[in-house]
Amino acid sequence: MKPISKSVEIMLAVASLTLLALAFGWGAGIAHAEEATQLVCGSHETVLHTLQGKYAEKPASMGLANNGTIVEVLASQDGTWTIVMTTPGGESCLLAAGDYWRNLPAQMAGRTL
Repeated sequence: MKPISKSVEIMLAVASLTLLALAFGWGAGIAHAEEATQLVCGSHETVLHTLQGKYAEKPASMGLANNGTIVEVLASQDGTWTIVMTTPGGESCLLAAGDYWRNLPAQMAGRTL
């Protein structure tokens, strides 16, 4: 088995916590978040086009899981954000969404909790 890089471990932990939060029904309590908790899925192109059109969200970061799934965070200038999971087959699903997204300054990005 290949060793997992630190960034992949962090991404998998975030994805796991997100799925756990969705399972327990935690959410931001806004319409945007409610759409994500209903596991809305579609083609990758359609999902990105919809998020760009409705919320002005664009890809902010992404990673590749060991199973070939791509996890993306989309964010807008206004602070809305969505986590999207895309399968190797091209189906994308909204995992979580909310407000107040902030990019960390470069000197903070490498620090651990």
